[in-house]
Amino acid sequence: MSQKEIKTSVENILNNSSVGVMATVKNNKPHSRYMTFSSEGLKLYTATSKNTHKADEVETNPFTHILLGYEGKGYGDDYVEYEGKVSISDSKEMKKQLWNENMELWFDGPNDPNYIVLEIEPIQISLMNKKSETPKILHL
Repeated sequence: MSQKEIKTSVENILNNSSVGVMATVKNNKPHSRYMTFSSEGLKLYTATSKNTHKADEVETNPFTHILLGYEGKGYGDDYVEYEGKVSISDSKEMKKQLWNENMELWFDGPNDPNYIVLEIEPIQISLMNKKSETPKILHL
């Protein structure tokens, strides 16, 4: 499989899978939770509150591991293992872009001062379970 094919498959998964598992480090141990993601190219974004454990955790250790794309339909489903570096963004443009009415449960609106965006820059992305083949690394 060529790098172009791997990249196309990875981008397809990132564009079509919004819920995944994000792991951070808490007290030198993995700490995972389900998150909702958006993507632009290979970069991921997820909304959260600045008053969460994950916000504190990425300030201490900005590295994350994300699983995205497995739909649970059976063995061989494609997904990505995404290693990235997180930065916290307060970009009004990005906050408006990610905003949806479901977020009203946690925030007063896209201008809520507690609403932040975690911006995740890829370090390594692996395409997993592509027709039972070995993992394919996307060279960045």
